[in-house]
Amino acid sequence: MGLNAASLSLLSLTILLVFSKVVTANNITLAFQKYSKFSTMSSLFIKTKLIVPISKYQTITVLAVSNDAISSITNRSEVELRNILMTHIVLDYYDELKLQGIREKSIMLTTLYQTTGLGEEMNGFLNLSKSEGRVYFGSEVKNSPLNAEYVSTVYHNPFNLSIIQITMPIVAPGLSLAIFPPPPPPVPVAPSPTPMDASVVPGPSPMNAATAPGPAADDNSSDSAVPKTPPATATATDTPEADSPAPAPSADNEKIEAADKAKPSCSASKAGSSFDVILLLAFLASFAGF
Repeated sequence: MGLNAASLSLLSLTILLVFSKVVTANNITLAFQKYSKFSTMSSLFIKTKLIVPISKYQTITVLAVSNDAISSITNRSEVELRNILMTHIVLDYYDELKLQGIREKSIMLTTLYQTTGLGEEMNGFLNLSKSEGRVYFGSEVKNSPLNAEYVSTVYHNPFNLSIIQITMPIVAPGLSLAIFPPPPPPVPVAPSPTPMDASVVPGPSPMNAATAPGPAADDNSSDSAVPKTPPATATATDTPEADSPAPAPSADNEKIEAADKAKPSCSASKAGSSFDVILLLAFLASFAGF
């Protein structure tokens, strides 16, 4: 009986140890081994000696970054890498089911970096925000970008260890230069019309060209251009005499006209008298000859 009890206790202890080995965070590298796209991050955890600090916690969530995305921080110093990676270890459990249950709001998360006592200006905290069904992570430091988006849950052992993938590493401004997403590709410029396209554009019709006003440059012509002749002002001096009314006759004008009319008759009478004298003198001369 005692042997059976001892064997049962030993079996229970073995199961507990095996179970503990599965769920504790110090086996994070074993969880990563199944996913080659996170091999760089797994090797960085080993390089920065973070396996031991992580093993002290029974409940963690690792914000994993793929090999391509994490390449933006691999050239940092070992101290920087260690600090950055510690901010990707959340001291709480989150998986896809829990993230789906979060309402549209922001949650502050505590990271492993906060336990070092070196966190300043909220460097040891992350901001989890959910908007329109999408989940984003970023540093809790003021004005930090919130652009690391949740992709999927890679591994989860409920309430102990969870590995979820995000699109890019999170770098708090106090730890190093913040990482921003790459700019969107430039918008392609529409090609200019070819000569063939320009030739098919209909030109103005002759009627429209004849009636169309001249270019605006005519209004700004140089001083050498001949100005247009302004319309003549209708005055008494410019109007022909035939168009103006005749002046009313006066008494003096009537006398002058009468004298002018009488002059030809006087001249004619004088001419007639002179002719008579000549005839008389000729008659007398002829008579004296006899």
